[in-house]
Amino acid sequence: MCGIWALFGSDECLSVQCTSAMKIAHRGPDAFRFENINGFTNCCFGFHRLAIVDQLYGMQPIRIKKFPYLWLVYNGEIYNHHTLKERFEFTDYQTKVDGEILLHLYERFGIQKMASLLDGVFAFVLLDTANRKVFLGRDTYGVRPLFKLLTDDGFLAVCSEAKGLTDITHSMSSPPKITPFLPGHFEVFDLKPTGKVGSIQMDRFHCCTQEPNHAAYDTVERLPSGFVPETVKSNIRSLFENAVRKRLMAHRRIGCLLSGGLDSSLVAATLVKLAKEEKLKYPIQTFAIGAEDSPDILAARKVASYIGSEHHEVNFTPEEGLKAVEEVIFHLETYDITTIRASVGMYLVSKYIREKTDSVVIFSGEGSDELTQGYIYFHKVLLELRVPFLDHRFTAYYLSLPEEMRQPKDGVEKHLLRDSFKGLNLIPDEILWRRKEAFSDGMMSVKKSWYNSLQDQMESEVNDFQLEKSPKTFPFLPPRTKEAYFYRQVFEKLYPGQAEWLSHYWMPRWINATDPSARTLSIYKPDKDQ
Repeated sequence: MCGIWALFGSDECLSVQCTSAMKIAHRGPDAFRFENINGFTNCCFGFHRLAIVDQLYGMQPIRIKKFPYLWLVYNGEIYNHHTLKERFEFTDYQTKVDGEILLHLYERFGIQKMASLLDGVFAFVLLDTANRKVFLGRDTYGVRPLFKLLTDDGFLAVCSEAKGLTDITHSMSSPPKITPFLPGHFEVFDLKPTGKVGSIQMDRFHCCTQEPNHAAYDTVERLPSGFVPETVKSNIRSLFENAVRKRLMAHRRIGCLLSGGLDSSLVAATLVKLAKEEKLKYPIQTFAIGAEDSPDILAARKVASYIGSEHHEVNFTPEEGLKAVEEVIFHLETYDITTIRASVGMYLVSKYIREKTDSVVIFSGEGSDELTQGYIYFHKVLLELRVPFLDHRFTAYYLSLPEEMRQPKDGVEKHLLRDSFKGLNLIPDEILWRRKEAFSDGMMSVKKSWYNSLQDQMESEVNDFQLEKSPKTFPFLPPRTKEAYFYRQVFEKLYPGQAEWLSHYWMPRWINATDPSARTLSIYKPDKDQ
């Protein structure tokens, strides 16, 4: 991932403001650039780079000789940039960077069509000094993050993470809100001679349930129509394999997270298969995390052996997980219970990958549960990886199917997805039909779950009196459990006064719940209890 940061109309010296850009330095360890904009001395770009494509000419902001008035910073990958370049005969390319396609598309078609033709994950800031316009945009599902701060007098600040905006100096008497940019949207600002901006248009360019405009230029041609089961399952396989294949775009080593569940196993197995077809010069590395005897570790080990990946296991104890909580909250910028619980393992395995291996591009099975109704109830996570299950064309097709086809069948969640890959020997049958486990049960020891370990620790961190007084201590979204109280304390220490960054706790709405864990539901039983 890369980090983007931009200011338009700063009243403070830019050399002072740019210290805020360094708060997201972890997003791009390979290089950093801070650049003023010609003719607008109070406007600038900051960029932290993780080099994935075109390591020689990939620094940002991107500018090319043909359009010297265009400036672009973006974070993400545009998977169909080669296809679009050929389809629209853009012959005068200057770099091998996938993002250069945005400049050519914008110049020919304008911002709305440009955005709708992009097949990928992205967050961008595009400046047109000739027409004095600033454009912001973000991919359909918000896989790449983007935050903005806009003051009443037209000072605009943009960053990949909210923390890069908290200390921005401005002229308002009260702090302006820092808000996430809406996924699937673009916004247009007039750029005034003073460098200040005014918002003039905010529109959606993608709809999750409709086939995207870029499908017309996809390598998978128009799919057979109708809802005959075998046709549907064939379409699902074709679109899923295409989703994995297009994400192989990288000049750095590719790896894959592998929990041993259905989703990550399908991604890992397809990735290994395609890597052999593409003749990658290295074996695919897979990574599993959990306690040594956890169900996920054992299942992942079985899958890795079956598909022939170079497998790594990252073991951790509940104590190590608890020590990581503050760092996780710092990076996530949230106090949502589910998000933090689920992200501790992700944080620890990511740290291992960064420190112990040379894999940089990491595939993941994230997104499938939300799409296929795989969770006992839905789950909100931050996605920073390559996530084939959130491929726009794949999701649009899946969501267009009749509801009765997508629902659990015979007590088996994600039945249609499982059935689509039945009999192909892509992954072991016992993994293909392995039931969904609560995250805390799959990752931790059969003796004691991550959920139970957290609850025990919270008894010593938060007392009954503190929890009782929580509505007064935290009037906005007061915590209702000791675990939630602890997370809120840590968040307020890191980001004081920013509680409204979270609009609501994720909780199932159709039951009276105070905790999002599946373990609190009467219908849930982990495998070891059955």
